[in-house]
Amino acid sequence: MMWVWRVYTCNFGILWKINKPQTKTRCCREVSQASKQKQPNSLPSSHTHLSHRRKPDKNRLVPSRSNILVSSGGLRKSRLVVRNGTSDGYVVGENDDLGSNIATRRGDSKSKVLIPGLPEEAAAQITPSHCEWKPNLTVHYEKSGCGNVEAPAVLFLPGFGVGSFHYEKQLTDLGRDYRVWAVDFVGQGLSLPTQDPTTTNTTISKETSGLQNSEPFWGFGDEAEPWADQLVYSLDLWRDQVQYIVQEVIGEPVYIAGNSLGGYVALYFAATHPHLVKGVTLLNATPFWGFFPNPVKSPKLARLFPWSGTFPLPPRVKKLTELVWQKISDPESIAEILKQVYKDHSTDVDKVFSRIVEITQHPAAAASFASIMFAPGGLLSFSEALSRCKKNSVPICLMYGKEDPWVGPIWGKKIKKEIPNAPYYEISPAGHCPHDEVPEVVNYLMRGWIKHLESGGFEALPLMEDGEEAWEKSSIGREIEFPRGDGWKKSVKLWLYGSKYTFWRGVGEAFRASLVRAFRGKSA
Repeated sequence: MMWVWRVYTCNFGILWKINKPQTKTRCCREVSQASKQKQPNSLPSSHTHLSHRRKPDKNRLVPSRSNILVSSGGLRKSRLVVRNGTSDGYVVGENDDLGSNIATRRGDSKSKVLIPGLPEEAAAQITPSHCEWKPNLTVHYEKSGCGNVEAPAVLFLPGFGVGSFHYEKQLTDLGRDYRVWAVDFVGQGLSLPTQDPTTTNTTISKETSGLQNSEPFWGFGDEAEPWADQLVYSLDLWRDQVQYIVQEVIGEPVYIAGNSLGGYVALYFAATHPHLVKGVTLLNATPFWGFFPNPVKSPKLARLFPWSGTFPLPPRVKKLTELVWQKISDPESIAEILKQVYKDHSTDVDKVFSRIVEITQHPAAAASFASIMFAPGGLLSFSEALSRCKKNSVPICLMYGKEDPWVGPIWGKKIKKEIPNAPYYEISPAGHCPHDEVPEVVNYLMRGWIKHLESGGFEALPLMEDGEEAWEKSSIGREIEFPRGDGWKKSVKLWLYGSKYTFWRGVGEAFRASLVRAFRGKSA
């Protein structure tokens, strides 16, 4: 079964990496100070000119895109003036002609877009809440911006092993313009059961009493409680949970976004409930989950597997779970996983680290982990869910961190191949969790995506305001710069691929890029 544990490490929340970490780390803050010293303290020389496309009113500025002033002498230098806008964006240009309409130079990947940083004083307030979905299954969720009664509703779904806390930067920022929710899947985060799903008929022996000097694990008993009969933490259960949240808590169709496992669940939910979804955003979504046959879809094949993640855990699974849990719940292992999935090690993940460690200490965490690991797959595979969304014309937007070690951009480009009109944004440097590593960019793209759909396509997508025709078979590349606090700025590369940009062309470009890096390394 060791291959099962290894394959599942393609999802961020998966904290069960079995291999011994080669380097020990106490936490993840120590690299941040060194990185901050490398950041620029001021805007670069003013070779770039950005202007808005329409005259802003008093209270709102339209997101700016980059344009280049070209003269016979080449690029014209100009003094940039940065004026803070609302949460929509910055307007950058010269003192005298700020707001002039100048066409973007097509094909230039060096033009720069300046976007806002995360809010500090004007951040939206996060309100934690919970609701009882089923007996002893309490769903934890967080919300913000509920005062924006006329604004669209946005729902974020987390990866495995984390929860709504992983979307704090979306709740505080996007909550200024929209009504935003983030939910913890049942069996994870703060939605773990409130009672032991099993009962014990005899005294628990040392072999099944959990770790040494600790309380017995929940779910390791002899019989399932009536409320936990046939309970298994699976894709189908999480899909049903999302349906409950959308219908009973939010009460209207939503823009739904998910990272890793949350991306799969978001797509699955949209495929089966398209009338409740206004658009789907996939953030490095895992394309597979659950390796055991679904009993409804493949009943004969499912009977070959005696256990499918229900409670109580079989004796052999109990012993295996205890052995594995000792490793994956170790703080050093958790820190090592975070170092893998975050490309920029200057990112402050102390809070995420602490919350994950806290979750692993819950008495139900180990058995819930085992249930998830052995749960059957969903009624729809990822590709089947994608096909159904395409058939039902569900809008899909792709935002992928380029340096993801688990769910690389190739998976996003495969989705792009199936749905050519889906906007595909690639961010670098960024790893498996771009919403937490570069939240400024993801929030900027989310705003543009939602405005595009809400306007019926009248508002152009980010980086596309100069027309789509010329970019159908190509891509747009921009440098994105934003403030990061403490007086320094950060920049990343952002690419948008056209509707006719082929999958194999992307593979070819990736291959050529790897060859270039290899030859540069040899020459160095």
